[in-house]
Amino acid sequence: MSAAPIGEPGNKAIPASADATLSVRPLSSGVLPLFAQRWSPRAMKPGVNVEQLHTLFEAARWAPSSFNAQPWRFLYARAETSDWPLFFDTLMDANKSWVANAGALICVLSRKVYTHNEKDFPGHAYDTGAARQNLMLQATAMGLITHAMGGFDAALARKNLQVPDGHDVHCMIAIGLPGDTASLPAPLQEFEKPSQRRPISIIAQAGAFSDALEATWP
Repeated sequence: MSAAPIGEPGNKAIPASADATLSVRPLSSGVLPLFAQRWSPRAMKPGVNVEQLHTLFEAARWAPSSFNAQPWRFLYARAETSDWPLFFDTLMDANKSWVANAGALICVLSRKVYTHNEKDFPGHAYDTGAARQNLMLQATAMGLITHAMGGFDAALARKNLQVPDGHDVHCMIAIGLPGDTASLPAPLQEFEKPSQRRPISIIAQAGAFSDALEATWP
């Protein structure tokens, strides 16, 4: 089953086209629209199949990493499968209220030591973040939506999912087809819009660090 395109009929959460997205998230010339199209809606619905998830993991595995150690690991459950409660039950109640409509949950892990020498790997979380971004951008390109969460019980996730001590548990990612904002609890509906980003002038500069990079925004 193919994913519904971004802006499917009746969806109120995601702009109907790349141009519409860029009208609220303008990009500099030459930047791929995909970066601005990716955001973190909560309004979603199920319908994510195993083949789609494998495509996301294929994108994730091509991320760069120190010594090509590839520390990222992903555990997942699709909605209405026997594994789903193992993931869903770890979420904070506020997240359960909307993740109940998701199609899948992914738990993102990283291996804390290098595979080639078993020494400490200081950048394991950093490199895993690159893989997570690959996964989420691929989902956007496929018409799926993703929302990463830190609002879960990592210790319970470790227990439920039998994660060994040599791995860190980082986040949960909800994945689904675009849903209707009206499906969300009322307090969340006002937040269902793409967020903005700090301008380049206060995130990058030539030479040494200056107070400009600490500027308050917005």
